[in-house]
Amino acid sequence: MSQNPVRVLIVDDSATMRSLISAVLRRDPEIAVVGTAADPLEARAAIKELNPDVITLDVEMPNMNGLEFLEKIMRLRPMPVVMVSTLTQAGTDVTLAALEIGAVDAVAKPAPGVSAQEAFGDLAEKVKIAARSRVRPLETREAKAVDGAYRADPNHILAIGASTGGVEALLNILSAFPANCPATVVTQHMPATFTKSFAARLDKMSGATVTEAVDGAPLKAGHVYIAPGGEAHLEVANGRCRLVVADTVNGHRPSVDVLFNAVARQGRPMTGVILTGMGKDGAKGLLAMRQAGARTLGQDEQSCVVYGMPRAAFELGAVERQLSLPRLAPAILDLCAAGAPASKPVA
Repeated sequence: MSQNPVRVLIVDDSATMRSLISAVLRRDPEIAVVGTAADPLEARAAIKELNPDVITLDVEMPNMNGLEFLEKIMRLRPMPVVMVSTLTQAGTDVTLAALEIGAVDAVAKPAPGVSAQEAFGDLAEKVKIAARSRVRPLETREAKAVDGAYRADPNHILAIGASTGGVEALLNILSAFPANCPATVVTQHMPATFTKSFAARLDKMSGATVTEAVDGAPLKAGHVYIAPGGEAHLEVANGRCRLVVADTVNGHRPSVDVLFNAVARQGRPMTGVILTGMGKDGAKGLLAMRQAGARTLGQDEQSCVVYGMPRAAFELGAVERQLSLPRLAPAILDLCAAGAPASKPVA
């Protein structure tokens, strides 16, 4: 047990939900619920008075705009926020926007017939991860224009893996991708209900065509394929996306290791990138890619929300270079460009 428990403020307009979340979090001896608030005014006063380490925030409260409140927090007093969301389409869209603004993570409210204990099974863990995360002030993201002369190697496969903090990181990187970017496959740890909306959001921001991956989709330059959350792992084989139903790997489905290992077997020019996230999913797979001749990049500690997966990969010798988030997109495009020097396999 840690000496100082994580101090949590719960913000939700529903008294029932506040007590459910409190009960779940209080079961963990490493967490102290220091207060609750029913609206942003109460929350603002509580933040000043109680100085919590983490806030859980319901963005769909009446008489308020939760995103506006979150944006103010991120601009004026950046702190870790875990979103508590419904599984509705509106809830999904708002949660994705919140993750883009800088919320660390999200959990879903109990669906009808599901107990709070089951629905919030990973809430305590997410709150503790959030407390250790690195939250930066909100800055206006500027999509960097890429030289119109850019041309990706048509045979090149780019594979990207991310977890906690990955929504913001992927938006940053893919918003800089041109229409003729390399064929790109992405595994981002995310609930099943989120990935389709996330792909649509990325598609609006990027010069590339971004879609949720479907089984059998041909890998084409100019396209980015996002692994669907939930039931299957994303792999690639014979120039196509493959969705493989199998057990979780490293506690995840889809798993970054599964994707990277599949790309490593393709015998094509390839680049692997591991972004912010808790744990070590993707580290061994990225090493397999590097040993098969891939160029590999990792997000650096300073720009990660959680420096877990990139650290594990770097310590394993899987990462050729660590770069800050703003430097990753140009570096990735350079490595995947037509005529870029290939790496020699690492023993």
